[in-house]
Amino acid sequence: MEDLNLVMKERLKKAEAFEREGISLYPNHYKVTHKLSDVVEKLKDKTAEELESHQERFCIAGRIMAIRSFGKSIFMHLQDDRARLQIYLQKNHMPEDQFAFAKKVDIGDIVRVRGKAFRTKTGELTILVEDFVLLTKNLRPLPEKFHGLKDVEIRYRQRYVDLIMNDFVREVFRKRTKIIQTIRQFLTDRGFMEVETPMMQPIPGGATARPFKTYHNALGIDLYLRIAPELYLKRLLVGGFERVFELNRNFRNEGISTQHNPEFTMLEFYQAYATYEDLMKLTEELFGFLCDAVNGGSRQITYQGQLIDLSSPWKVYRFMESLSVIGGLPEDKLASFEGTAELARSLGIPVERYEGHGKLLTKLFDLTVEPKLIQPTFIIHYPLEVSPLSRKNDENPEFVDRFELFIAGKEIANAFSELNDPRDQRERFLKQIEAKRAGDEEAHEMDEDYIRALEYGMPPAAGEGIGIDRVVMLFTDMPSIRDVILFPQLKPEKKGD
Repeated sequence: MEDLNLVMKERLKKAEAFEREGISLYPNHYKVTHKLSDVVEKLKDKTAEELESHQERFCIAGRIMAIRSFGKSIFMHLQDDRARLQIYLQKNHMPEDQFAFAKKVDIGDIVRVRGKAFRTKTGELTILVEDFVLLTKNLRPLPEKFHGLKDVEIRYRQRYVDLIMNDFVREVFRKRTKIIQTIRQFLTDRGFMEVETPMMQPIPGGATARPFKTYHNALGIDLYLRIAPELYLKRLLVGGFERVFELNRNFRNEGISTQHNPEFTMLEFYQAYATYEDLMKLTEELFGFLCDAVNGGSRQITYQGQLIDLSSPWKVYRFMESLSVIGGLPEDKLASFEGTAELARSLGIPVERYEGHGKLLTKLFDLTVEPKLIQPTFIIHYPLEVSPLSRKNDENPEFVDRFELFIAGKEIANAFSELNDPRDQRERFLKQIEAKRAGDEEAHEMDEDYIRALEYGMPPAAGEGIGIDRVVMLFTDMPSIRDVILFPQLKPEKKGD
């Protein structure tokens, strides 16, 4: 820390000296005519002879990432968001005052240069500088180039430095943007309309989770950051929009882990006159579309050393079947609440007084089945108790027409045929209220307006939510959700950091 303060003091002194000489540290009137990375792309295959005959001058800007000074000549590397390019400053090829000033700049400064391209004796593409101007003075030094920025805590907290220093991080977030753009195109091409629903809601709904709470002064009411947009999107089905989707931010007041951030991005889409089985097919098509757009067309990805094949068709297991076949749990014990509770306790799972049979089965699934689902797998027919918004299965009403998709031991998507009977929905909400009174903080609230909407009539439909952050993790081979969120939530910095 002491060394850092000394360097910063020296840079501040240098900056003040520049200003006394009439040099602006942060000018904003110099034009840039070419993007550095575009120049690299345009000229990368040009030979030295071709560049010699190419008379075009390029005016580019970038951050100085390296400096090598040799008296009457200076080599620097400039960087933009996609590429690095060498520049060469030679005393006899530029104004004397600019060359003298260039000898005083620091790594981290942002500069604008103009000049002609050539190749050095080693074949490196380089700009011979004819004009050199400072655009932004760096006051805080970048991490030492040979060690870079590797401390994970600092990388997440100071993402701006992470992006400067680590090419692979910039690539992760470029791919994230490409994934989101591709999903939007996939749905739009299939007749889905993108919509926006409230992020502050009077009743937190659409999922079972603890919300963040705030207060609106003008209205004099409590509001909640949304945990899901589901109930609003289904109101739109009632209103006559038959295919809708939203790429949205959700907020859940829960724990933080490599898989969970309190603020995360979710895709939710709803299709009238469809079932959960239709969405299983659509989901496979969506991932194939993503592979074509961001994975070079290959249906195989490597995630944390595991080869994952996204080729269709994917495996399908019924929920109860997966507990015995994959989880290795005895079927006879799973058939009753008492047997399931006994199994749960034997595995160290607490049994809460408000939990029924379905809730305990789901806890056992999370522990014994989910981590083993490496290849893409649909788990269908979840217990009714943990699916308050799903349509009951016609053959066995203790279960619902629902699936969850798992890849690499992670839940990626959740979908179901929607419950559109307002009488049944009211009963489900009432049971959730009972669970909340018994201590379940994540239980769903009663939503009378949503019941009223269903009473007008919602067409048979299916809906799905896909965790965008986890999809990005898969396609970028990142182990933590913090690696794919630009500014993840962290504990406050300690004083002095």
